[in-house]
Amino acid sequence: MYLRRLWLEDFRNYEHAEVDLARGLTAVIGDNGQGKSNLVEAIGYLATLSSFRGAPNEALVRKGRDRAVVRAEGERAGRSLLIEAEIAAHGRGRVLVNKQRLVRNRDLLGALRVTIFAPDDLALVKGAPVERRRFLDDALVAIRTSNDLLRTEYERVVRQRNALLRQAGGRLAPDIATTLEVWDAKLVETGEALAAQRVRLLDVLEPYLSNAYDQVAGVPAAVTARYVAPWREHGLAAAIHDLRRDELRRGVSLVGPHRDDVELRIDDLPARTHGSQGEQRSLAFALRLAVHTAVTDVVGAAPLLVLDDVFSELDPRRSDALLRALPPGQTVLTTAVSLPSGARCQRVLQVHDGLVVEQSAVW
Repeated sequence: MYLRRLWLEDFRNYEHAEVDLARGLTAVIGDNGQGKSNLVEAIGYLATLSSFRGAPNEALVRKGRDRAVVRAEGERAGRSLLIEAEIAAHGRGRVLVNKQRLVRNRDLLGALRVTIFAPDDLALVKGAPVERRRFLDDALVAIRTSNDLLRTEYERVVRQRNALLRQAGGRLAPDIATTLEVWDAKLVETGEALAAQRVRLLDVLEPYLSNAYDQVAGVPAAVTARYVAPWREHGLAAAIHDLRRDELRRGVSLVGPHRDDVELRIDDLPARTHGSQGEQRSLAFALRLAVHTAVTDVVGAAPLLVLDDVFSELDPRRSDALLRALPPGQTVLTTAVSLPSGARCQRVLQVHDGLVVEQSAVW
């Protein structure tokens, strides 16, 4: 899988841009605020129809315009691939794959797979549990797109159950109790299935994670990722029963995969509290790289790898180690600093105020 060319129209600060990408490593260089991250954000959008920076669609449309267009052509499994996304500042946009309009956004999943590593990924190690839960669920979908159905259904059940708990107002009236039993059963069914998939994923990722961390950090260490869900010892149904009174009082579902976490450890110490800044950043990238490699092995093709402005956060030794750890396949990296000495780029692009100019490649 590889993208050959990318077109942007009224996307972020780009009025118009047409960019050719290398099959190997493409570097995008420019000062902060010039549009480097916007360029790779557009690539990520074509894979998921969302911004990896968490921006709403209206923020992706250039000021004064009502829509943006992102288009890319490339190859997938030896066949031509054309993805076109029209992003509306307000209302619904539209997406076409090989000129066929998608009825549901979910139908895009798997057409283009992209792995993105950015400085904000430090939150995977230092941030709240929601960051690690999202990482797991995104990885599940990347490996098998049908997992999106399970994730979406579980989220729907939690929303509906929370609405019912709020409606109860702290009292378990007979009609509320009957309906709540139905949603309890759905929460148990979808919640236990989702948790089982997450645990299975961590088991699959374990050897990939250890290897990726050793490569990225340049110093071997014992790295573990353990799923933390105390309710799994006796089952979700029992946990729901035990928390019934508290849930009614607070009007919210207090137990299930939406409350679980992942404990990350380096040499048997909690990475969040005991890891150095360099160790934490190495672990964050190792997590992304582990999923990237696992997806490659399962799907049979490497996702496009994006490194967004990561070298400014790493010392030279870790920067060189990261470059050595890059897997085969297409990679796009952005940087506001000079390229590390180990960079071997096939294409170098200079970005200034939304304009892209190709420079001579660095060998």
